[in-house]
Amino acid sequence: MTFVGVAALLAIGTIVAVLYNGLVSARQRVREGWSTIEVQLQRRASLIPNLVEVVKGYATFERETMTQIVQARRALDEAPGPAAAARADAGLTQALHHLFVLAEAYPELKASDRFAGLQLDLADTENKVAFARNYYNGAVEAYNIKVETIPGLLVARAFGFAAAEFFAADAPARVVPTVG
Repeated sequence: MTFVGVAALLAIGTIVAVLYNGLVSARQRVREGWSTIEVQLQRRASLIPNLVEVVKGYATFERETMTQIVQARRALDEAPGPAAAARADAGLTQALHHLFVLAEAYPELKASDRFAGLQLDLADTENKVAFARNYYNGAVEAYNIKVETIPGLLVARAFGFAAAEFFAADAPARVVPTVG
């Protein structure tokens, strides 16, 4: 084998290694972003039982509303991936919105320090989920571009890299609940 042939193989090997390492780094940013979303969704879900108990203590709500909240929380806990989690989170957001609308009819509940504290915690968590979703979706976009464009596409296919899912809510679910 000639010097030129060896140099060409080394150059191709280096290019493949650089592309592979870029794909691994991008995939890690996607995983990091998803982990952050999961933490914030879990934090949000952990506030729900407290919220339900406070509300039960002050008001007699429709059983259907409480059931929707519990089911939506369970669906979020059991979501197998970003798309399913986004749909489940949207359902939980709608159920919470309905709960806060109903709470307006109970002045004692609205005046409760514990209820107000939970509303603030939920609002804070909503902001953190939004930030985490933006980071994650940005990481997914960058990763998917590497996976779906040449020359990364060639290396991605060879090593089994697949496009990642975005965390996106359906249009009606994009309404953020009013928590204050």
